[in-house]
Amino acid sequence: MGPPLRTDYKKWLEEQKYASGTVTAQLHRAGRVEECYGDLVEHYNLDRLESVIAELQYSVDDERHNRPNPSKINFNGNARTNLASYRDATKRYLRFLDESGDEVFTPETSETVYSSPEKETAANLFGLERDMQRVLRQSINELEEGLVIIDEGAERSVQAGFIDITAKDKNGAIVVVELKAGKARKDAVGQILSYMGDIYEEEPDTEVRGILVASDFDIKVTSAAKVIPTLELKKYSISFNFEDGKV
Repeated sequence: MGPPLRTDYKKWLEEQKYASGTVTAQLHRAGRVEECYGDLVEHYNLDRLESVIAELQYSVDDERHNRPNPSKINFNGNARTNLASYRDATKRYLRFLDESGDEVFTPETSETVYSSPEKETAANLFGLERDMQRVLRQSINELEEGLVIIDEGAERSVQAGFIDITAKDKNGAIVVVELKAGKARKDAVGQILSYMGDIYEEEPDTEVRGILVASDFDIKVTSAAKVIPTLELKKYSISFNFEDGKV
Protein backbone atom coordinates (compact mmCIF):
# COMPACT_ATOMS: atom_id res chain seq x y z
CA MET A 1 0.00 0.00 0.00
CA GLY A 2 1.30 3.44 -0.93
CA PRO A 3 1.34 6.50 1.32
CA PRO A 4 -1.93 8.35 1.97
CA LEU A 5 -3.16 11.17 -0.24
CA ARG A 6 -2.17 14.71 0.66
CA THR A 7 -4.16 15.66 3.75
CA ASP A 8 -5.27 18.98 2.23
CA TYR A 9 -6.89 17.28 -0.77
CA LYS A 10 -10.20 16.80 1.05
CA LYS A 11 -10.32 20.50 1.90
CA TRP A 12 -9.59 21.37 -1.74
CA LEU A 13 -12.45 19.13 -2.93
CA GLU A 14 -14.81 20.75 -0.44
CA GLU A 15 -13.73 24.18 -1.67
CA GLN A 16 -14.85 23.13 -5.15
CA LYS A 17 -18.32 22.89 -3.57
CA TYR A 18 -18.82 19.25 -4.46
CA ALA A 19 -21.51 17.34 -2.59
CA SER A 20 -20.25 15.28 0.35
CA GLY A 21 -20.89 12.03 -1.50
CA THR A 22 -18.82 13.25 -4.45
CA VAL A 23 -15.96 14.24 -2.13
CA THR A 24 -16.02 10.77 -0.56
CA ALA A 25 -16.05 9.06 -3.96
CA GLN A 26 -13.14 11.16 -5.27
CA LEU A 27 -11.06 10.48 -2.16
CA HIS A 28 -11.77 6.76 -2.44
CA ARG A 29 -10.88 6.51 -6.12
CA ALA A 30 -7.72 8.59 -5.91
CA GLY A 31 -6.77 6.60 -2.82
CA ARG A 32 -7.21 3.32 -4.72
CA VAL A 33 -4.99 4.60 -7.52
CA GLU A 34 -2.32 5.57 -5.00
CA GLU A 35 -2.55 2.19 -3.27
CA CYS A 36 -1.84 0.46 -6.58
CA TYR A 37 0.71 2.86 -8.09
CA GLY A 38 2.47 4.39 -5.09
CA ASP A 39 2.95 8.01 -4.06
CA LEU A 40 1.09 10.14 -6.61
CA VAL A 41 3.11 13.22 -5.66
CA GLU A 42 6.26 11.36 -6.73
CA HIS A 43 4.56 10.46 -10.01
CA TYR A 44 3.57 14.11 -10.38
CA ASN A 45 7.15 15.27 -9.91
CA LEU A 46 8.32 12.64 -12.39
CA ASP A 47 5.90 13.20 -15.29
CA ARG A 48 2.79 14.99 -13.98
CA LEU A 49 1.02 11.61 -13.58
CA GLU A 50 1.10 10.97 -17.35
CA SER A 51 2.29 7.36 -17.02
CA VAL A 52 -0.39 6.53 -14.44
CA ILE A 53 -3.16 8.16 -16.47
CA ALA A 54 -1.97 6.32 -19.59
CA GLU A 55 -2.46 2.97 -17.84
CA LEU A 56 -6.04 3.93 -16.98
CA GLN A 57 -7.05 4.40 -20.64
CA TYR A 58 -9.64 1.97 -22.02
CA SER A 59 -11.32 2.80 -25.31
CA VAL A 60 -14.58 1.81 -26.97
CA ASP A 61 -12.50 -0.37 -29.29
CA ASP A 62 -10.90 -2.08 -26.26
CA GLU A 63 -14.39 -2.77 -24.92
CA ARG A 64 -15.63 -4.14 -28.25
CA HIS A 65 -12.69 -6.56 -28.41
CA ASN A 66 -13.08 -7.45 -24.71
CA ARG A 67 -9.46 -6.61 -23.98
CA PRO A 68 -8.26 -7.19 -20.41
CA ASN A 69 -7.94 -4.51 -17.78
CA PRO A 70 -4.54 -2.86 -18.50
CA SER A 71 -4.18 -1.27 -15.07
CA LYS A 72 -2.96 -2.47 -11.67
CA ILE A 73 -6.38 -1.82 -10.13
CA ASN A 74 -8.62 -4.84 -9.58
CA PHE A 75 -12.38 -4.34 -9.81
CA ASN A 76 -15.58 -6.04 -10.85
CA GLY A 77 -17.84 -4.81 -13.63
CA ASN A 78 -17.36 -2.89 -16.85
CA ALA A 79 -13.69 -2.08 -17.49
CA ARG A 80 -14.28 1.09 -19.50
CA THR A 81 -16.66 2.59 -16.94
CA ASN A 82 -14.48 1.70 -13.97
CA LEU A 83 -11.25 2.91 -15.53
CA ALA A 84 -12.92 6.13 -16.65
CA SER A 85 -13.89 6.86 -13.03
CA TYR A 86 -10.35 6.17 -11.76
CA ARG A 87 -8.86 8.22 -14.60
CA ASP A 88 -11.18 11.14 -13.78
CA ALA A 89 -10.17 10.95 -10.12
CA THR A 90 -6.49 10.92 -11.01
CA LYS A 91 -6.85 13.92 -13.32
CA ARG A 92 -8.70 15.77 -10.57
CA TYR A 93 -5.86 15.04 -8.15
CA LEU A 94 -3.47 16.30 -10.83
CA ARG A 95 -5.41 19.55 -11.02
CA PHE A 96 -5.24 19.85 -7.23
CA LEU A 97 -1.46 19.39 -7.33
CA ASP A 98 -1.14 21.92 -10.16
CA GLU A 99 -3.11 24.51 -8.22
CA SER A 100 -1.19 23.84 -5.00
CA GLY A 101 2.07 25.08 -6.51
CA ASP A 102 5.56 23.61 -6.61
CA GLU A 103 6.48 24.90 -3.15
CA VAL A 104 4.43 22.26 -1.35
CA PHE A 105 6.25 19.19 -2.70
CA THR A 106 9.28 19.11 -0.45
CA PRO A 107 9.23 18.77 3.34
CA GLU A 108 11.82 21.54 3.69
CA THR A 109 9.50 24.17 2.24
CA SER A 110 6.13 25.50 3.33
CA GLU A 111 3.19 26.53 1.22
CA THR A 112 3.52 30.01 -0.26
CA VAL A 113 0.58 31.99 -1.58
CA TYR A 114 1.16 34.70 -4.14
CA SER A 115 -1.53 37.21 -5.00
CA SER A 116 -2.07 39.81 -7.69
CA PRO A 117 -5.09 41.76 -8.98
CA GLU A 118 -5.21 39.48 -12.04
CA LYS A 119 -5.16 36.33 -9.92
CA GLU A 120 -7.78 37.74 -7.56
CA THR A 121 -10.06 38.56 -10.49
CA ALA A 122 -9.61 35.06 -11.93
CA ALA A 123 -10.31 33.55 -8.51
CA ASN A 124 -13.50 35.60 -8.19
CA LEU A 125 -14.71 34.45 -11.61
CA PHE A 126 -13.80 30.87 -10.77
CA GLY A 127 -15.76 31.08 -7.52
CA LEU A 128 -18.79 32.53 -9.30
CA GLU A 129 -18.71 29.77 -11.91
CA ARG A 130 -18.51 27.20 -9.10
CA ASP A 131 -21.58 28.76 -7.49
CA MET A 132 -23.39 28.73 -10.84
CA GLN A 133 -22.52 25.09 -11.35
CA ARG A 134 -23.77 24.13 -7.90
CA VAL A 135 -27.09 25.94 -8.39
CA LEU A 136 -27.58 24.58 -11.90
CA ARG A 137 -26.94 21.02 -10.77
CA GLN A 138 -29.80 21.42 -8.31
CA SER A 139 -32.19 22.71 -10.99
CA ILE A 140 -30.91 21.25 -14.26
CA ASN A 141 -34.42 20.95 -15.71
CA GLU A 142 -34.72 24.74 -15.70
CA LEU A 143 -31.98 24.75 -18.32
CA GLU A 144 -33.79 22.16 -20.44
CA GLU A 145 -36.67 19.86 -19.58
CA GLY A 146 -35.67 16.22 -19.43
CA LEU A 147 -31.95 16.71 -18.76
CA VAL A 148 -30.37 14.18 -16.40
CA ILE A 149 -26.88 14.72 -14.98
CA ILE A 150 -24.59 11.72 -15.61
CA ASP A 151 -21.22 12.87 -14.21
CA GLU A 152 -21.70 11.77 -10.57
CA GLY A 153 -21.64 15.33 -9.27
CA ALA A 154 -18.16 16.28 -10.51
CA GLU A 155 -16.74 17.61 -13.76
CA ARG A 156 -16.01 14.85 -16.26
CA SER A 157 -12.40 14.85 -17.45
CA VAL A 158 -11.68 14.58 -21.16
CA GLN A 159 -8.55 15.14 -23.21
CA ALA A 160 -9.21 18.90 -23.54
CA GLY A 161 -9.96 19.49 -19.85
CA PHE A 162 -12.89 19.26 -17.42
CA ILE A 163 -16.52 19.58 -18.51
CA ASP A 164 -18.58 21.70 -16.10
CA ILE A 165 -21.68 19.48 -16.33
CA THR A 166 -22.29 16.37 -18.41
CA ALA A 167 -25.92 15.35 -18.90
CA LYS A 168 -28.22 13.32 -21.13
CA ASP A 169 -31.31 14.73 -22.77
CA LYS A 170 -34.68 13.03 -23.14
CA ASN A 171 -33.63 11.57 -26.50
CA GLY A 172 -30.47 9.98 -25.08
CA ALA A 173 -27.95 12.48 -26.49
CA ILE A 174 -25.03 13.48 -24.29
CA VAL A 175 -25.15 17.20 -23.46
CA VAL A 176 -21.97 19.10 -22.62
CA VAL A 177 -22.78 22.14 -20.48
CA GLU A 178 -20.16 24.88 -20.17
CA LEU A 179 -20.70 27.80 -17.78
CA LYS A 180 -19.18 31.26 -18.07
CA ALA A 181 -19.42 34.01 -15.46
CA GLY A 182 -20.25 37.17 -17.38
CA LYS A 183 -19.98 37.44 -21.16
CA ALA A 184 -18.75 34.45 -23.18
CA ARG A 185 -15.94 35.26 -25.62
CA LYS A 186 -15.00 33.48 -28.83
CA ASP A 187 -12.57 31.14 -27.05
CA ALA A 188 -15.54 29.66 -25.16
CA VAL A 189 -16.82 28.23 -28.45
CA GLY A 190 -13.53 26.47 -29.12
CA GLN A 191 -13.51 25.17 -25.56
CA ILE A 192 -16.97 23.61 -25.62
CA LEU A 193 -16.49 22.21 -29.14
CA SER A 194 -13.26 20.52 -28.04
CA TYR A 195 -15.12 18.94 -25.12
CA MET A 196 -17.87 17.76 -27.46
CA GLY A 197 -15.29 16.30 -29.83
CA ASP A 198 -13.62 14.40 -26.99
CA ILE A 199 -16.96 12.94 -25.89
CA TYR A 200 -17.76 11.94 -29.47
CA GLU A 201 -14.38 10.20 -29.74
CA GLU A 202 -14.98 8.34 -26.48
CA GLU A 203 -18.59 7.44 -27.35
CA PRO A 204 -18.86 7.52 -31.16
CA ASP A 205 -22.25 5.81 -31.25
CA THR A 206 -23.91 8.57 -29.20
CA GLU A 207 -25.19 11.94 -30.36
CA VAL A 208 -23.41 14.86 -28.65
CA ARG A 209 -24.77 18.37 -28.10
CA GLY A 210 -23.47 21.44 -26.30
CA ILE A 211 -25.08 24.21 -24.25
CA LEU A 212 -23.01 27.30 -23.50
CA VAL A 213 -24.40 29.30 -20.57
CA ALA A 214 -23.38 32.92 -19.93
CA SER A 215 -24.87 36.28 -19.00
CA ASP A 216 -24.21 37.52 -22.53
CA PHE A 217 -22.36 36.52 -25.69
CA ASP A 218 -19.76 38.22 -27.84
CA ILE A 219 -20.94 38.80 -31.44
CA LYS A 220 -18.37 36.24 -32.63
CA VAL A 221 -19.97 33.64 -30.37
CA THR A 222 -23.48 34.23 -31.68
CA SER A 223 -22.21 34.23 -35.26
CA ALA A 224 -20.40 30.90 -34.78
CA ALA A 225 -23.42 29.31 -33.14
CA LYS A 226 -25.57 30.06 -36.21
CA VAL A 227 -23.65 27.46 -38.22
CA ILE A 228 -23.19 24.89 -35.42
CA PRO A 229 -26.56 23.15 -35.07
CA THR A 230 -25.39 21.06 -32.10
CA LEU A 231 -24.46 24.13 -30.04
CA GLU A 232 -27.07 26.11 -28.13
CA LEU A 233 -26.57 29.40 -26.29
CA LYS A 234 -28.43 30.13 -23.05
CA LYS A 235 -28.37 33.40 -21.12
CA TYR A 236 -28.65 33.47 -17.36
CA SER A 237 -29.71 36.40 -15.21
CA ILE A 238 -29.47 37.05 -11.48
CA SER A 239 -32.36 38.53 -9.55
CA PHE A 240 -32.48 39.71 -5.91
CA ASN A 241 -35.34 39.28 -3.46
CA PHE A 242 -35.50 41.68 -0.53
CA GLU A 243 -37.34 41.50 2.78
CA ASP A 244 -37.51 43.65 5.84
CA GLY A 245 -34.61 42.88 8.17
CA LYS A 246 -36.37 44.27 11.24
CA VAL A 247 -37.84 41.71 13.60
